[in-house]
Amino acid sequence: MITPLGKLKKILFGLMTAMVFIGCKEHIDMSARYVFTEETVYSYLSKQDKYSQYVDLLGKVKVGPISKSTLKQLLAARGNYTVFAPTDDAIQLYLDTLAMKGIIDTPDWNGFRDSSTLDSVCQVIVYNSIIDMGDDLQPYETANFPVMNKGEFPLSNMYQRKLVVTYCDIPDSIWINGASVDVYNRDIQTENGVIHCMHNVVAPTNNTLGYLLEAIYNEKRPGYYVSSMLVKTVGMLDTLYKYRDDEYEKRYQEGLITKTVEHTSGIGFTQGKVPEHRYYGYTYFAETDSFWQKELGKEPLDITVNDVMDYLQAQNLYPDAKVDDDYEHEDNLLNRFVTYHFLPMRLAADRLVIHWNEKGYSIHNKQPSIVTYEYYTTMGKRRLMKFLESPQSNGVCINRFPNIDNGRKGEYIELSCDPDKVGIRVSPPETDGEFNVRNGIIYPLNEILAYKPEVRRNLHKERIRWDIAAQMPELMNNDIRSQYYSMGHTGIPFSSEYPYLDDCWVEDDSYYFYYNGWGSTMKNYQGDELNIRGNLDVTFRLPPVPEDGIYELRFNIQSDGYNRGMVQFYWGSDQERLAPMGIPMDIRMSGLERRTTAGTFPSNVGWEQDLEDDQDYNAEVDKKMRNNGFMKGANCYCDGGTGMAVMARADPLIIRRIIVREPMKADETYYLRFKTVLDDASREFYVDYLEYCPKEVYDNPETPEDIW
Repeated sequence: MITPLGKLKKILFGLMTAMVFIGCKEHIDMSARYVFTEETVYSYLSKQDKYSQYVDLLGKVKVGPISKSTLKQLLAARGNYTVFAPTDDAIQLYLDTLAMKGIIDTPDWNGFRDSSTLDSVCQVIVYNSIIDMGDDLQPYETANFPVMNKGEFPLSNMYQRKLVVTYCDIPDSIWINGASVDVYNRDIQTENGVIHCMHNVVAPTNNTLGYLLEAIYNEKRPGYYVSSMLVKTVGMLDTLYKYRDDEYEKRYQEGLITKTVEHTSGIGFTQGKVPEHRYYGYTYFAETDSFWQKELGKEPLDITVNDVMDYLQAQNLYPDAKVDDDYEHEDNLLNRFVTYHFLPMRLAADRLVIHWNEKGYSIHNKQPSIVTYEYYTTMGKRRLMKFLESPQSNGVCINRFPNIDNGRKGEYIELSCDPDKVGIRVSPPETDGEFNVRNGIIYPLNEILAYKPEVRRNLHKERIRWDIAAQMPELMNNDIRSQYYSMGHTGIPFSSEYPYLDDCWVEDDSYYFYYNGWGSTMKNYQGDELNIRGNLDVTFRLPPVPEDGIYELRFNIQSDGYNRGMVQFYWGSDQERLAPMGIPMDIRMSGLERRTTAGTFPSNVGWEQDLEDDQDYNAEVDKKMRNNGFMKGANCYCDGGTGMAVMARADPLIIRRIIVREPMKADETYYLRFKTVLDDASREFYVDYLEYCPKEVYDNPETPEDIW
C-alpha cells in the first residue's frame, strides 16, 4: 500500500545516486541485439539468475491499489512493455543508498522498520522500471529512445513518471535517470516486450516542483536560491505543488466520467479511450544564482526582493506594471516578471518544438531541416512565448527572430539574425537527482527572460501559427499529444461531466477526439488534429495577441473526406455573448471542389496549381483567393507523414480560410466558438492549426506575406 504523500516524500527524497556525466552526446550502438520469440518478459527474467531479486518483487507488487494481479502476471501476459530490469547488484546498491540515508537500518530486506516503507520501496523499484505501451504501441528499443540528450520518453512509466535519457562519450553509454544501461544486454526482445538490463535501480524523486523550490529557499541551497525566493514571493508555490487532479481521479474511479467516447459518422464507428488521469505539469525557465550575482554584484543569499525590483525597474521591464508590494497580483511588476518564466505544461527538451512533417525532415536523423517554431501561452498574465529551432540556430531558442529565406523559391532557412533578435538559447534542463521532479522541469538561464517591448513588436511583425494542441496543456501533461508512435484516438469527456480542458469547452452531443497521426500519413500540420462530431458546439480560448492592432484569424481546412460538416463560428471577448462572424464555414470545401454525400461540385475558392516559372502569376492567384476569403496551404509542411514530397501548398484539399479580420487588444482574452448548422449528427468537424496575422504583414505593400 502506498504511503501518504508526506511520508513518501521523506522516503524518496534524495534516493538518486549522484552521477557525473562527462562529455555527454547523442550516441547509440545497435550492434547488440537478442530475440527470444518464445519467451515473455517474465519467463525470460525468471531464467536469469542475475534478476532473482527483481523477479521476486514482480511476484509481490500488485498492478494497482485495487488490483489483485501482480506485476509477475502482467509481464507474463499479452501486452507491450518496456522494462528497465535492475540486476541483483543494482538492487543491492539501491539498498546501500537507503541505509546511508538512514531510511533503513541495514542494507538488506530485513532492514525496514515497517511494512509501509517496505511496500513503498518495492513499488518504487518495480513501477519505475516498466513502461506499459498499451495495446497498440511497440516497446522502446534504444533506436527509438529520445534522440536529444536529456530528452524524455513521451510515455510515463507505471509510477506515472517521465524518464530521462542521457548519452555519454563512454562507448555506447546510455543512462536512464542516472541508472546505467548495460552495453551488451539491451534491446532484449520477447513476445510481449523489450528488456534493458540496468546496473542501477531507476528511481526518480517523487517530489514536486513546488516542494523542490521551497526546499531550495528554506535551506538556502546554491544554484537557484534567488529564483526560488521570487517564486515564493509571488505566491506560486501552492500551484507548483499540484501534480494530479484528485477530483477527476475520484470521478473517473467512481464511474461518473465516461470511460470512452464513441460515435458513428459517415466513415463508421470511432472510439476513443478517455484519459484515466488529469495530471498537471510546469516548465520553468529560471535565471541561475550566478546570473543574479553577476547582475546585482551581491552574493545570492544576500539578494533581496527589493534588489530584484530595483533591477527590473532599472532595466525598464514591464513599464506599465504596478510597482508595489502586492506581489501576488498579476499586474505587479515582480509577478509579471516571474510568471512569464512558466508554462502550464511539462515540456522536455525534445518537446519544446515539435518536429514531424516539416519540409525535408527525416525521422531517422531527427535533425531540423527548416525554420520550425511553436507558440505557447505563459502562466499568470497570459502572454506569448515563441520557441524556434532551425539548422542554423544551434538548438532551440526562445523569442528568436531571424532573417529567413522565405521567398517563393526559398528554402525557409535562416540567412542571418540581427544581434538584438537572437533570443535565448535553451540550455539542457536540470534533470539529475532531486531536480527530476514529477510535475515540472527546470531550464537554467544565464540571461534575463522577459516579455520586453521589442519582443512584442517583433511578434507583431510576423504571422503567428499555432497548432491547436499547443494551447491545451492537458494533452502534453497526460501523454496524449504527438507521441513517437501512433496513439490512435483519445476521447475527451463532455464539459458537463468534467471540464478536462481548461481552454476548451465541450458541450453535450459534441463527441470530441484527439487524433495522433504519428506513424500515419495524415495531412495535418505536426501530424495531429482535433476531430469533433455530432451536433457539435465547442468553444476555444484563443492565445493572446502581442500588441494592439488589426489581425486576421485564419483556420486551416483539410477537406479530405465527404463526411465533413459545416459550422457557424462566433468570436469575441465575452464568452457568453460571442458574435457570429461571416457566413458558415463549410469544411467540405477544398481548393477545387465541394465534396458532399450528395455528390462533388466545383468550389468557388479560386485555387490553381503553382506554375514553376511564373511567380507573378502565382501571386495573382493568391490575391484572387484572398479576395474570396481563402489562402493556399502553408508551404512549410508535407501533406502526409514525414518524408512525403508534396507540400501542403500544392494540395488543393488543404486551404486556409480567413474567418476574422478585426481589431484586437494585447491584454484582452478572445474566444472562438464553432456550432454545427447541419442537422446531421454523423458529421465531423476538424481543427488542425490557426493563425494570427497582423495587418502589417498581410497588407504590407513592400514585403508581401510569404507562402510558408
